[in-house]
Amino acid sequence: MDAPVEEQGRTRRNRGGASGGAAARRNARQNPKQFQMPAIERTLPPYEVLDEAGLDLIERNAEQILEEIGIGFKDYPRALDLWEEAGAMVDRENERVRFPKGMLRELLKTCPATFTQHARNPERNVVMGGNTTVFAPVYGPPFVSDLDKGRRYATIEDFNNFVKLTYMSPYLHHSGGTICEPCDIAVNKRHLDMIYAHLKYSDKPFMGSVTAPERAQDSINMAKIVFGDEFVENNTVMTSLINCNSPMTLDGTMLGALDVYAQNNQACIVSPFILAGAMSPTTVAATLTQVLCEVLAGSAFAQLVRPGAPVIFGTFAANISMQTGAPTFGTPEPALVLYGAAQLARRYNMPFRSGGALCGSKSVDAQAAYETNATIIPAVMGGVNFMLHSAGWLEGGLVASYEKFILDCDQLGMMHTFAKGIDLSENAQGMDAIREVGPGGHFLGCAHTQANFQTAFYQSTTTDNGSFEQWEIEGKRDSAQRANAIWKKMLDEYVAPPLDEAKDAALQAYMAERKASEADAFS
Repeated sequence: MDAPVEEQGRTRRNRGGASGGAAARRNARQNPKQFQMPAIERTLPPYEVLDEAGLDLIERNAEQILEEIGIGFKDYPRALDLWEEAGAMVDRENERVRFPKGMLRELLKTCPATFTQHARNPERNVVMGGNTTVFAPVYGPPFVSDLDKGRRYATIEDFNNFVKLTYMSPYLHHSGGTICEPCDIAVNKRHLDMIYAHLKYSDKPFMGSVTAPERAQDSINMAKIVFGDEFVENNTVMTSLINCNSPMTLDGTMLGALDVYAQNNQACIVSPFILAGAMSPTTVAATLTQVLCEVLAGSAFAQLVRPGAPVIFGTFAANISMQTGAPTFGTPEPALVLYGAAQLARRYNMPFRSGGALCGSKSVDAQAAYETNATIIPAVMGGVNFMLHSAGWLEGGLVASYEKFILDCDQLGMMHTFAKGIDLSENAQGMDAIREVGPGGHFLGCAHTQANFQTAFYQSTTTDNGSFEQWEIEGKRDSAQRANAIWKKMLDEYVAPPLDEAKDAALQAYMAERKASEADAFS
């Protein structure tokens, strides 16, 4: 079934057609088509760090832990009931489930290897899995920052701004979820405003709320207003993040949200959130074993709820400083965890989520750049299918930075070019150019250069490669200052994608009714 096409507005046509042409041109000016790079289709083979024997070892250790130790399924009796019916060993007193060897692998045979997440604009649909890489922005920070106002608690205005910037970036394929926490809205109601923003200010795919089962259901209900009940029943229109409470536990909040989404055929990323040394052992192999245990248990639970429910094998891994206990980013060990987890996901024939533009820096500085680069490249090289936190992450994920968002998007643009690999077409071989120029010449004026110069190289939107004198004349601006000007210009030029007025009104009515049904809660 095809995704519903948003109505673009109807223009009247007179019999001669002149008025219709003018109206069409006016509509095009008012609703300009937003340029969008398609999701990356990697031609580079994924980089692998484990051989078959290593993968066998990790899986064998995971099976042993799942059978002997098990996974906690806390504060959600329905999960224990389903596991007991399926034949797992359930310890109700301790809310722990142990699994016979091979049980979870068998259940996961119904998990789709790839699936399409539909956007309200079908041109924005994305495929999760295979050789595709989808970029989504930062998720979860309670704070935002920019050069003008500094670091502060995020508001719904900030949230809306980031949704708009994500929509306008050609290198982000997905609108994301909680790009920042709008702290000026009650905790029990802000999810409604966030889902509305994704549906109103963008037409890219988005993520639903997971902070309570009823909020997951609100996300489903709002999606049905826009996509239609039948379409949502038969297609995936949301991907949502289910974090394991590492080590080895899934809590009632996450299980409840996972249950709701699986029942409704909506995708979930089952993703351990691990700071190695605190939430997993200090070694890469042991962390990979724990990751596999947690992902298999959560993903298989989704298949108990609804066989065939789309699930993404997720992992978020960093490590702590053994001197201070603070999380660190851009270090080698989490990159190795990513590469290994990607191999395990492919072994289980599941889409894979990891990576991001991660850093621990408090400002948009050299540390932020180095650490970000050290996390983006492994994600692309390792074969990540869904890359959350791709733009805007600062201060260990506590801050969504406007300037870093812009700089990160520029790096993502570079990854689009890099992931294509080497072009070996006749044009790319350039034999005629080499013959034309010969020894001692130059290629600036040859026919091949003239034919290819516009698309020959990636052109950064944020770097300054001019002369020192020109840079000095233009105010000696650094990268953050240039990015500051860019995001302001983008917001100034933003035009919302069309949303049917009746659907918009229905969304607002639903939000008003739900908000009126309970008192505000800020904790």
